[in-house]
Amino acid sequence: MENPNIRLSEIDEERFGVRSARAFEVKAETLGAITDFCRTNQVLLLMARCSASDIRAAQAMEREGFLLMDTLVYYVCDMAKRGNPQDSTDITVRPVKPGEEAQVEAIAIDSFRNYFGHYHADERLDRVKCDEAYRSWALRSCKFRDVANEVLVALLQNRVVAFASLCLNNSRDGEGVLFGVAPSAQGQGIYRSLMVNGMQWCLAKGRTRMVVSTQITNIAVQKVWTRLGFESDHAVYTFHKWFDDPTGERTTH
Repeated sequence: MENPNIRLSEIDEERFGVRSARAFEVKAETLGAITDFCRTNQVLLLMARCSASDIRAAQAMEREGFLLMDTLVYYVCDMAKRGNPQDSTDITVRPVKPGEEAQVEAIAIDSFRNYFGHYHADERLDRVKCDEAYRSWALRSCKFRDVANEVLVALLQNRVVAFASLCLNNSRDGEGVLFGVAPSAQGQGIYRSLMVNGMQWCLAKGRTRMVVSTQITNIAVQKVWTRLGFESDHAVYTFHKWFDDPTGERTTH
């Protein structure tokens, strides 16, 4: 079977200085082709995801020296049933304007410092470079439509204090991908306001569902989602494998 659902990751290689690849929807029966691809292409770090319900795939990766890095939970809101959500706050939310990219970037730096995603869970990856991943992601979301179809920002006293990147996945689903709220502005309902405006954006684009995801340990945002009518849909495991460490044991730099 030919290298299913795997690709080299130039952005991770540039960021961490090691040849990297990403694999998606890994199955036990496709794992051999995936690891063959990595060895053929001299990949050092593979980031691989499988459904949390596919225990055979997870166990197959464990036997090959993969280590679990995080569990992503996905929630979905069917807005065709729920109706058009309303924002009861007076917070201004609008699309990002040219020239505001640096403000979004600064919020990402502050709000994702030491955020415990799959990068930070890997002790072989530099902490500063792990933080950099979110800064870069937020900035690229503002600049490139192949990263995000829209970025919304929230303002307090005419100052950008939060952002949300949004994507159109298909003819039915929009997705809230990356959210950040400046630490100084947290606790004021801004994240909920961004979510509501994101739902309205999806509806305006003809999408009837909105998808969101986060680490399973991020309970606070999951509470916001459920209060807005989102329901748990599925979960995904993220594994890392270092090909210079076939036993799965970790060594620090």
